[in-house]
Amino acid sequence: MIPSILAWTAVLIVTVTSAGLLLYRDWRWDLGLLTVQYVGVAILVAQHWPLGMAAAKLVTGWMTTAALGITLTSLAPQEPPVEGLWPEGRTFRLFMVGMIVVLAAAITPRVEQTLAGIGAPVVAGTVILTGVGLLHLGTSSRILRVVLALLTVLGGFEILYAALEGSILVAALLAVINLGLGLVGAYLLNAAAPEEAS
Repeated sequence: MIPSILAWTAVLIVTVTSAGLLLYRDWRWDLGLLTVQYVGVAILVAQHWPLGMAAAKLVTGWMTTAALGITLTSLAPQEPPVEGLWPEGRTFRLFMVGMIVVLAAAITPRVEQTLAGIGAPVVAGTVILTGVGLLHLGTSSRILRVVLALLTVLGGFEILYAALEGSILVAALLAVINLGLGLVGAYLLNAAAPEEAS
């Protein structure tokens, strides 16, 4: 069992990194934030899984990030899209992240009472990651943004599911899903890249 202060620090990590993924549009920052986000997810997963299984979750997340990074470094640089101020701008997204954090603070005690033994940090991390990931998914249409949003939602799901199920086979299945999503995203990014003139 991870100490409570470390678990709440992990909640802060996943809050900041998921908000950063929503706000930043540079893929280098995005992959760095995703790498740190997986550290927070692994700490929250370690609340209920053995340290070895949580470490496997961390390594799987980093491998997924590496697959995306290798693909993006091989592509030609592209101009970031121009964004308006409202409702798709940074101000709107930051406001919505604040709303999700308030929602997480409001429902965490009730969910913790309903599902006894899970722990408030696990519930808060799940709600924040899933909520921000769905918000990200709803406001993005570019391939990289969609893959990052799906990985964020999946990270939130894995935190809650780790508290409910401790099977090694389930952990392996979730790792395969993470890697598969990263590889499909890398393939789609490569396929969507404009062909260079010969």
